[in-house]
Amino acid sequence: MNNLPETILNNIAKRFDMVIGIPSYNNRDTIGFVSETASKGIHEYFPDSSCLLVNADGGSGDLTTEAFLTSKTDFERVAFTYEGIPGKGSAIHAILELSELVNAKVTVFLDSDLRSIKPWWIQRFVEPILSGADYVTPFYVRDKYDGTITNHICYPMTTVLYGLKIRQPIGGDFAIGPGLRKRLLQKRWYRNAYRFGVDIWMTTTAINETPEIVQAALGVKIHDVKDPGKQLSAMFSEVMATLFRLMEDYHKNWKEDSGIEECKIYGTMPDVHPEPITVDIDNLEHKFVEGLHKVLEEMDHYLPEDIVNYITEHKEDIDIDDELWVDLIYTFALTAHKTKEYERVAKLMLPFYFGRIAHFVKNTRGISNEEAERMIDEQLKTFLDKREDLIDRW
Repeated sequence: MNNLPETILNNIAKRFDMVIGIPSYNNRDTIGFVSETASKGIHEYFPDSSCLLVNADGGSGDLTTEAFLTSKTDFERVAFTYEGIPGKGSAIHAILELSELVNAKVTVFLDSDLRSIKPWWIQRFVEPILSGADYVTPFYVRDKYDGTITNHICYPMTTVLYGLKIRQPIGGDFAIGPGLRKRLLQKRWYRNAYRFGVDIWMTTTAINETPEIVQAALGVKIHDVKDPGKQLSAMFSEVMATLFRLMEDYHKNWKEDSGIEECKIYGTMPDVHPEPITVDIDNLEHKFVEGLHKVLEEMDHYLPEDIVNYITEHKEDIDIDDELWVDLIYTFALTAHKTKEYERVAKLMLPFYFGRIAHFVKNTRGISNEEAERMIDEQLKTFLDKREDLIDRW
């Protein structure tokens, strides 16, 4: 699928050393800052490089593209509404197409709602690619309640399945070298990879098909935070369905027990502190109970009898601790494998995600982000302890 409009293909012929891609949807208030800060970074750290700034927009109604095009930069810019399935992945695909067209040495993707980006972020993303890395992921300091899908699913699952400890596999900001770019464009993209599944799809592809991945130490990430109980339902389902599909594609790789390696971190992490985030725990608990009642009948068709019986028996007071959470994720992964109904299984899992985050919030009130991070790593050990059982049952 091509997501780049034909008019852009016909009008861009010049070669650029770098492409800075900014996917967007209704980000008028922040996209100009992202564009201007990225431009400063290029001037400061790569003054002899040519750069194309690209905004692939999802049809914003708030003049986002106008804000991008009027931002203060002397680099060439192009903004367009991408074509195809509405979603972040379609925007990224279009930017990759354009980057391939201009033969860029490095493509950097930046979230359009960033408020903490610094000029030196560009150096942290670009330098490892120019030195031979294929893929650079972000390494942030985040509040304990920011990135709940990352902390409780994508980080532990990516680490335990594929053996590389990448802290932010769906962090939103990445850099890609030309070899991986070409590989990604040649692959068949899942439907959800054109949506919010794109980050886990790119990261997992990079782990399994490229030799070198680097994490860039970026300090704190401040952006438009989403409450997990109110704004992350669609993202959760799209990410999970993609993760399940990837387990199919790379099952020969993750079923080989090769241990876990630390992923190299480029740069020194500055001494920074994230903004505290408030989570509506009452809403999470309500969504958990309400969602559980809605999916109980359907679970009989999908989940093993012992899991269904346990959930039915304890549905009024179920507490999703580490042990139960890992059992649930692995059970849903196995169910997706056997049924091949990835999206349906991901949606059935949604209430349990609300319950898991509610449990985590209740048990981390009053503790520091550092202490909460240690709890997340303890959870990782539970994923690892139960990994062999997952392999045996696959």
